[in-house]
Amino acid sequence: MKLQLLLADDDIDDCDFFRDALDEIKDNVNLTVVNNGVELMDFLTAQEDTYPDLLFLDLNMPKKSGMECIAEIKASNHLSAIPIIVFSTSLDKSVVDKIFDLGAHHYIQKPGQFSSLKTVIKKALLLFNHSTVARPSFDQFIIQP
Repeated sequence: MKLQLLLADDDIDDCDFFRDALDEIKDNVNLTVVNNGVELMDFLTAQEDTYPDLLFLDLNMPKKSGMECIAEIKASNHLSAIPIIVFSTSLDKSVVDKIFDLGAHHYIQKPGQFSSLKTVIKKALLLFNHSTVARPSFDQFIIQP
């Protein structure tokens, strides 16, 4: 059974790098990409009973921010169980604290090198399988290369 991943990011280059890194580390993964927060929420609410196994979410997107999306997802009875990994350029402590409080599962600062990107994606995928989606403690919240 393929792992269903959803990437929400408005930076096309970042999406391409993510897809390339994923292609090199996993072959049993299906990746869907959306490019803004409104598109993400429309996609999720249209799914009815088929949700992604894991959502990689950028914070700075047009139309609706990643933070707004997390709040909306976690407030929904139907969507709240979707594990969210924030995937953002920034690593501001106050933002990380807020993201943790909103209910995201992990936080990844987008690495600049392709090899580091592969490493953090691989680590994230190892943390999630179909039977384990528990939120970590704050000291294990940030995934680093």
